[in-house]
Amino acid sequence: MRSLRAFLRRLTGMLPKQQREQNLADEIDSHLQLHIDDNLRSGMAPEEARREAILKLGGIESTKQAYRDQTTLPFLETLLQDLRFALRQSRRSPGFTCTAILMLTLGVAASVAIFAFVDAALIKPLPYQDPARLVEVTESVKMFPRANFSYQDYVDWKRMNKVFSVMDVYTGTGYLLNTPSGTEPVAATRISDGFFRTLGIKPILGRDFYSGEDQPGAANTVIIPYTTWQRRYGGRQDVIGQKVILSGVPSTIIGVLPQEFQFAPRGAAEFWATLHELNSCEKRRSCHNLVGIGRLKDGVTVQAALANTQAIAKQLEIQYPGSNRDQGASVLPLSEAIVGDVRPILLVLLAGAGLLLLIACVNVCSLLLVRAESRRREVAVRGALGASPTRLVRQFITESILLVATGSIVGLALAYGAMRVLLQLLSKDMLIRMPYLRDLGLNLHVLLFACAISLLAVVLFSLAPIVRLPLHTMRDGLAEGSRGTAGTLWQRFGANLVIVELATAVVLLVGAGLLGKSFYRLLHVDLGFQPDHLAALQIAVPDLAYPKDEQNVALARQIVSRTSALPGIQSAAIASRLPVSGNGSTDWIRFVGRPYGGQHNEVNSREVSSSYFTTLQARLLRGRYFTDDEDQSKPNVAIISQSLAQLYFPGEDPIGKTYGDTELTPKSIRQIIGVVEYLREGALDATTWPTEYVPFNQGPDTYYNLIVRTSQAEQTILPTLGATIHQIDPGIGTTGETTMTAAINDSQSAYLHRSSAWLVGGFAALALLLGVVGLYGVIAYSVSQRTREIGVRMALGAQRSSVYQLILKEAGWLTAFGILAGLLCSIAAATLMRKLLFGTEAWDLSILTAVAFVLALSALVASFIPAKRAASVNPIEALRAE
Repeated sequence: MRSLRAFLRRLTGMLPKQQREQNLADEIDSHLQLHIDDNLRSGMAPEEARREAILKLGGIESTKQAYRDQTTLPFLETLLQDLRFALRQSRRSPGFTCTAILMLTLGVAASVAIFAFVDAALIKPLPYQDPARLVEVTESVKMFPRANFSYQDYVDWKRMNKVFSVMDVYTGTGYLLNTPSGTEPVAATRISDGFFRTLGIKPILGRDFYSGEDQPGAANTVIIPYTTWQRRYGGRQDVIGQKVILSGVPSTIIGVLPQEFQFAPRGAAEFWATLHELNSCEKRRSCHNLVGIGRLKDGVTVQAALANTQAIAKQLEIQYPGSNRDQGASVLPLSEAIVGDVRPILLVLLAGAGLLLLIACVNVCSLLLVRAESRRREVAVRGALGASPTRLVRQFITESILLVATGSIVGLALAYGAMRVLLQLLSKDMLIRMPYLRDLGLNLHVLLFACAISLLAVVLFSLAPIVRLPLHTMRDGLAEGSRGTAGTLWQRFGANLVIVELATAVVLLVGAGLLGKSFYRLLHVDLGFQPDHLAALQIAVPDLAYPKDEQNVALARQIVSRTSALPGIQSAAIASRLPVSGNGSTDWIRFVGRPYGGQHNEVNSREVSSSYFTTLQARLLRGRYFTDDEDQSKPNVAIISQSLAQLYFPGEDPIGKTYGDTELTPKSIRQIIGVVEYLREGALDATTWPTEYVPFNQGPDTYYNLIVRTSQAEQTILPTLGATIHQIDPGIGTTGETTMTAAINDSQSAYLHRSSAWLVGGFAALALLLGVVGLYGVIAYSVSQRTREIGVRMALGAQRSSVYQLILKEAGWLTAFGILAGLLCSIAAATLMRKLLFGTEAWDLSILTAVAFVLALSALVASFIPAKRAASVNPIEALRAE
């Protein structure tokens, strides 16, 4: 019953404030009058009777407050009061409020947006069962730290290892799919039968591959991903058991993968088949095309697995010295294998966003410190009127919470928009290789990160005025009132903050400069050919329609002839791979007449038509090009790259020299007929390996690239190319229409360098702006506090030039310290990010000098404005104002 009465008493506190206060005043007055009447009856004078009554009551205001505490929720009451007061303060200083919220919004938006990418790529676990136990297993050679398996090596590794509970492999492939709109090439993946079980993935419809379904003679079965099920089959349940014709061969659909399934290395695969029919490569131990996935046994570490696989590789090297010489092993956590390439750039961007957030917080702290100086007397008066230190601290915390909450909410909205924009900047091919970005957004991890930085900001912004206005000396503020003291204190705190801002801005500016210079050099790297006015597309020829090499050669000649005759096309050529597409498709060669110790002389191998080099406008250094009649009926010939000639024929002419495979089989012997200048076959930021070019007509394939040089805008030719090829044969598949310039600009290396340069550059620009604004604020505030001093100086005869010198000297020291500290920090930071730099040193003098100059010039401009104001002070007006 007592608790109920207490609860009802508290509920009365929920009445409207005006009514509650009136009732309280009436109640106090009645009690006070009773005490006064008693005192009058005892013979006291009226004034004394009232004074004694008030003393007995304990003070009117104290009694009211005690009653309020008993009949209301004190914490809620004071919190609402603090919020109302904080809102009034914000409305009273709209400039301060908007500036602080804008700075905080920019910092929160940048850091949250970048963290969302970091979370999606590096923090969220892979969507597999117990992903920490999954590893990528590959061989390792000098040129390939993570080299593919041969099928025979995979079988031996699976049998001999003692560290994996299961081990499976996958390889990319492609099929021609007949659709209502025509023949369409589709990406696919061939896997061992336990691949999905190793990952811990179960089909949502149908079944997984049976054990043994990857063995020779097994039925043709495929599993399709969820996207293929929805897009090609309308999500129908009867898709299981349905036949699909892939490159002319009927296969049965046996399962549908979950919607959330992703596998970044094969993100675009529309069909998953087994290895039950080995191709010509997989029948040779020396041909490598498989990548392994293993699940570690309980208690086995990655290091232990690496040691075991290295021992297996050594044993196979002894057993098969011809094919397995110098082949080691590589074992990496699967997450590292998938996102290892993007990890450095994401961490650099997160660091850049963090530095921008730091500058924003420092600037807001600077504003709060200036504001605290102007509120010194207000705080002192409130303290003198009875406000406790705890009460004042709560007020500062409430104001900080309101400020941070507003900035964080707006920042989150801006961050979400930034995520969408950054995703739009990713090319389609890049998104396919990064399926983990599919669900990028404001998920729980991102929101917790936003809450964490918001909480830190609240603590920082609350401490700033509390430390600035020691509450045990509040009454000193009543007597202090001196702007000179405030100015001195501000100079000490504000100057240090400005140095931090400027140093941080220097770090970001240097980082942006280095990344920008790297990107410039990447795009201007010597390609060895002219990429403008080049267009290309991929061609997939149906094997069943063209089973013989002679038929493929005739088809390729017809394609080149027909496309070369199109208006606006100067020449056309065929190549097994496009330039700048990456090292790979290698060959082991051995030179005739030279000692051979079994080493693997590994070189890039490209099959090209006779018009390839003229179409690219590559330069022939010596010898001759191929002729179109050099087919399988003529002696084998080859053209080599300048780098291959320098490596294997130093100081001699390679023309006329011969080489072959490691066994020098007669069919492999080729004569070198030409040397071409360096052609960049590898990625823009990778070293291109020595390369051999062999005639397409002497080793035709059913999958190749058509390259044309145009006399007009190459984009306008792309629709015509595919239509022309389908006129030759509607069953031929075409895909990947692009211009060479677009292919280069949209490559992964170009994208990563470009995005990092632009994003860090944006952070740096904002950091420069905030740093200069912070410096301006410090100098401007210093001038306002020293108005009387400047007036006295000028009244005593000081020249305006000396006033300029006084102010600019103060700004100069701050700038110099900030730049010096920033340069030292930036060199250290650039050293950490040197792996992201291309053709640029971490201590690039031109970048360091340019950044120092830009920041010094910006600081000079920012300081000149308050210096000019100081020099324009009227001594009489300044002294009169004081």
